[in-house]
Amino acid sequence: MPEIRRPTFSFLIWSLIAVAGAGAVGGIALHRGETINSFWFVLAAVCVYALGYRFYSAFVAARVLMLDASRATPAERFNDGRDFLPTNRWVVFGHHFAAIAGPGPLIGPTLAAQFGYLPGTLWILVGAVLGGCVQDFVILFCSLRRDGRSLGQMARDELGPIGGTAAMLGVMAIMIILIAVLGLVVVNAMKHSPWATATVAATIPIAMLVGLYMRSIRPGRVLEATALGVSLLLLSVVGGGWVDALPDLRGWFDFEGPQLALLVIAYGFAAAVLPVWLLLAPRDYLSTFMKLGTIAALAVAILFLRPEVQMPAITRFVDGTGPIFGGKLFPFVFITIACGAISGFHSLISSGTTPKLLANEADARFIGYGAMMMESFVAIMALIAATVLEPGVYFAINSPAGVVGASAADAVAKISAWGFPVTVERMQDLASAMGEATLFARTGGAPSLAVGMASLFASAFGQGLLALWYHFAIMFEALFILTTLDAGTRVARFMLQDMLGNWFPALGRTSWYPGVLLSSALVVTGWGYFLYTGTIDPLGGINSLWPLFGIANQMLATIALCVATTILVKSDRARFAWVTGAPLAWLIIITSTAAWEKLFSPELRVGFLAHASDLAAKLAAGSLPAGQLASAPQLIFNDYLNAALTAAFLGITWILLLDTLRVCACVMTGRPHPPSSESAHIPSRLTEVWVRD
Repeated sequence: MPEIRRPTFSFLIWSLIAVAGAGAVGGIALHRGETINSFWFVLAAVCVYALGYRFYSAFVAARVLMLDASRATPAERFNDGRDFLPTNRWVVFGHHFAAIAGPGPLIGPTLAAQFGYLPGTLWILVGAVLGGCVQDFVILFCSLRRDGRSLGQMARDELGPIGGTAAMLGVMAIMIILIAVLGLVVVNAMKHSPWATATVAATIPIAMLVGLYMRSIRPGRVLEATALGVSLLLLSVVGGGWVDALPDLRGWFDFEGPQLALLVIAYGFAAAVLPVWLLLAPRDYLSTFMKLGTIAALAVAILFLRPEVQMPAITRFVDGTGPIFGGKLFPFVFITIACGAISGFHSLISSGTTPKLLANEADARFIGYGAMMMESFVAIMALIAATVLEPGVYFAINSPAGVVGASAADAVAKISAWGFPVTVERMQDLASAMGEATLFARTGGAPSLAVGMASLFASAFGQGLLALWYHFAIMFEALFILTTLDAGTRVARFMLQDMLGNWFPALGRTSWYPGVLLSSALVVTGWGYFLYTGTIDPLGGINSLWPLFGIANQMLATIALCVATTILVKSDRARFAWVTGAPLAWLIIITSTAAWEKLFSPELRVGFLAHASDLAAKLAAGSLPAGQLASAPQLIFNDYLNAALTAAFLGITWILLLDTLRVCACVMTGRPHPPSSESAHIPSRLTEVWVRD
């Protein structure tokens, strides 16, 4: 038999992957039975990501960006041992993935499941391959070619004073809101949970030990340091359970929300000012093993058990009457699922810490496109874990008491009337198995995701450990969030230094430590204010700040894609501007529509202004229940604050878009425009310097 030539074999393999992926996606989209096997979701995701990375990312790398491995990166040229530091690409991948993979890929798909499994699945797959991965990759490349500058500074350099100033102010304000929401989510996850608090706290000294090990004790021994760190990290998980079981130690890690907020604020300041090799990079690197290991175990459990997805493809709540959050399928499914599809926050990491660590420009594809692809897979796993729950259980956990009723009997009656039967006994048995007093009205997505994950893990790896798996999943989600918070704080510090450096050059130097301390303190004070007030908010803060999270995040992606498109046009790559221009156009549509509805919708559960007016009228008329009188002024203030921020973000986004179109038109017609800020080509002196284990 003649030997099959390699090109022919490769063509057959990729053709098979394409056919399998198309069949899986088509089956998910067209299936209308009561249940569908979760195996098809995993197959569809793996095939779509493989095709996207192999072909589309290769096209972007070779034809659009033309990566140059011989070019010195900012990490090599500005190596200061603290912020700029050539780092092993696997460590950079770990840091980058840990930094971008916050609560979005876990919580967003879980909440969006109220629309059914189909809209979220399609948006995650298509949005990531054509939008999110491209944004992360292109912005990382742009920052590498511009001395590791932040997104806001690149906007100022490439667009000029109008668009640049709007972008810098918008990015900074959005960043403060994003970090505050992340901090609030992690505080709520660890509040009165000594197990989670002790485990998360232990990761800090473990990371510092690993950082010292790789830098001073055994330089370059990445495998040894990894084995040490992962072993200690797993031990900390077990140790958290021991702490929770010992009354004398339990009290040391049992905190109220405001106390935890102050601790998180102090941690954020430390993460921003300490050398990157000591805390940030090793902590995120180790957290990546926890994240990827858990997601891999979840994937194995899904493939082994092949559970049926219980949630319908499309639910009745696409009309905007959903109990978890108000708003119709369009545009709110695209706002609810940000991370996992396309997230503006990622552009801050891609233009923040990561370009200051990357030693080889050619690795930008692996880091930028590949890490986002992994996060998108996390979102698919989260969607499966949420939708394999009985729909009645899912809605009982996630629906707030104000919608379904304060008593268990009222809640199950209302949810069952929607066509999703559930009983009080079923919920009581489930809560007992998870080691909780109740699971009703545990809004926010994290508890229902933890229940789904725990059920899968217990069925695959040990049914008698259901409570342990549940608390492990809660801790896992907290780790996901905190690693994004510390990297986000450091990125915000870089952004603020870039801004201040335009007026006070010394403050713009990352090597000048007084400037580092001052800018870090200002950033932490900004998001710390919203975080602390969120912990004392009558409704827990999430209800006030979370609606802003999705809109702000997608508007930030719009800003990033405006900058990327401008740079492509100015770099004589206008014929490829559609690579960033197409997702930019889509985001402009959905963010503008969502912002308009959040501002002016007459629906009380959607419109900020409508809800504030209704609450103010009831307060003036004295028709509010006694329990709501004290909190009403705070809620009204929150609504008006949210409305003001949404309007500001919308205005900044459109100013930037119009300025982008103006600059691109000037470039295409040969009129004066800001010159390209790309740094000169300097040959790299780095070879393979990493010590082999």
